[in-house]
Amino acid sequence: MDNPTVDNDTRGGKRASKIVYDKNVTEASHHRPWFRGEHTNFNPSRSQMVPDTAVRDWVVQGWAPAAPAINPGTQICAFGSCFAFNISNWLAKRNYHVLTRDESAKGAYVVSMGEGMVNTYVIRQQFEWAWEDKSFDGELWHGYKAESYGYDPEVQAETKRLFDTTDVFILTFGLSEVWYDEPTGNVFWRTIPKDVYDPERHKFRVVTPDENRENIEAIYQLIRKHRPDAKIIVTLSPVPLSATFRDNSCLTSNSVSKASLRVAVDQVLRAHKAEGHLFYWPSYEIVTDVFHLPYKEDRRHVMREVLDYIMTEFEHRWCENADSPPPSLRTAWVRALSSAGMLPGNLVRACENRNVAAVDKLLTREKLSDEPDRDAAIRVLLADLAEEWREDKAAATA
Repeated sequence: MDNPTVDNDTRGGKRASKIVYDKNVTEASHHRPWFRGEHTNFNPSRSQMVPDTAVRDWVVQGWAPAAPAINPGTQICAFGSCFAFNISNWLAKRNYHVLTRDESAKGAYVVSMGEGMVNTYVIRQQFEWAWEDKSFDGELWHGYKAESYGYDPEVQAETKRLFDTTDVFILTFGLSEVWYDEPTGNVFWRTIPKDVYDPERHKFRVVTPDENRENIEAIYQLIRKHRPDAKIIVTLSPVPLSATFRDNSCLTSNSVSKASLRVAVDQVLRAHKAEGHLFYWPSYEIVTDVFHLPYKEDRRHVMREVLDYIMTEFEHRWCENADSPPPSLRTAWVRALSSAGMLPGNLVRACENRNVAAVDKLLTREKLSDEPDRDAAIRVLLADLAEEWREDKAAATA
């Protein structure tokens, strides 16, 4: 685009302004007039998203802790949407202390139904019930088989004990579509069991960004009040709605549902990030903006290789364990890219077997991408991967 200037001209006694474009302005000088602020972070190109540092540089940047805050002695409580289940599983298998995986804690609803607590209201309810002894009118909490979960004082006490001993809370929010009890305004865990549904009382709505912000803010303040030294990691589940109760398509409703939560999370983070207790882990953006085909055939559940990569990246940024170093980030990255159709498919198996010969064979191909810059970046990535495997094998046999 040419650079415009304003030329004042007089015609018929009137002063008129017209825009004159300077045809001699070079492309390099085109951007000079614009002030870019203290922080300017650009959207990456396709070739820039190839290196194994891509997610760290272009997605996690600005959200990672200054130093790892989780070690084998750190007590972790993770619940929320079904994505929290993946986080709990990974950390537990890697020998970190996930309280919500302890046999002694299985009575708490955040354990038995933790991955089913998908909206901000129901997560807030658990904190208010456990720590503030808040009571709720009616049967709000129902299990997967429509069974009612009451306000059992023993479960309440177990939930309080769990929260009272947590060092790091990992809370995963999933959706903004809720069913609620109109007379009280209280929100249900999920939709209403058919045998108790009352159309005059039980209503559906979409939670607004302000309501989500208020709930997340309340959760933050409750944790700061009762566990002032605890860290709080908030994530947004990349798993989309399976269906919507609105009268429009599920795909468009899902966009609204996620956007409402993402805006709310960002508002609370901007308000409290400097305090050093609240953090965001961008699993949602890693799935939806980094990988081309990250979902299984149902277009809802994230492929295992992509999930493994996200958790490997999380462990590298958040966790510290001298006795069990994190898995190779480069291997997990290549495996995830391959499973999502962004690198040759046979790399999934090659990564599982650490097959150097298979990688070397790929590097003999004339083209690995039709884009020259991306082709070059892929070759560097695969060459580094093969070299890493060679070094690891040599170290193991030394």
